[in-house]
Amino acid sequence: MNEAETLSILHLISDAGPVVKAVMALLLLASVVSWCMIVQRGLYQLKARKLFLSFEKRFWSGTDLTQLYRDGNGRTGEYGVESIFRAGFKEFSRLRQQSISDPDATMEAIQRAMRVAMVREEEKLEANLPFLASVASVSPYVGLFGTVWGILNSFRGLANEHQATLATVAPGIAEALIATAMGLFAAIPAVLAYNRFSTRAEALSTNYQTFSEEFSAILHRQVHTKISE
Repeated sequence: MNEAETLSILHLISDAGPVVKAVMALLLLASVVSWCMIVQRGLYQLKARKLFLSFEKRFWSGTDLTQLYRDGNGRTGEYGVESIFRAGFKEFSRLRQQSISDPDATMEAIQRAMRVAMVREEEKLEANLPFLASVASVSPYVGLFGTVWGILNSFRGLANEHQATLATVAPGIAEALIATAMGLFAAIPAVLAYNRFSTRAEALSTNYQTFSEEFSAILHRQVHTKISE
């Protein structure tokens, strides 16, 4: 796109009616916010994936669970699978100190603590995805509204013209079509990002669920071993 074409588009936008300008401004804002969320979600889920693989490697390396729990005591801003582990082990340690003799009640409390932590982590993984879905589904219609409104104004202007030509209506129609283009510009990245991040969030949630079940099995054996002694 050369400079003349850029100036032409800017000229069309500046000459658009107030309603069409408001639609364009709304779509531009939605696009900017969407891109901010896309970058933030991408970095968050990428880090969550790396932390899961790192923690799972340490967990299955044979490290003592108590030491693994202590290693994270001084860490701030924990999230991901480690927070699920810490929630379960913290409850396990608390109940073990209370010498509760009912293994089923102990495991139920541990699993409940891990479920709460897991729900919180799933909410973090899916944060901002509803907004991206809304932008993806609504933006084309908002742009279409701006286009229809602009075309209506163009044809209204023909009432004051004695001779209607293409040159008369072309600028108004071009201004209106820019709104549709902006709607698609906002919607396409949002829908692609939503599908991608939803898939990643579902995969990580499955990994968290699998880890929770495996960790529960380990604690289940320890609980029953301690009670049988």
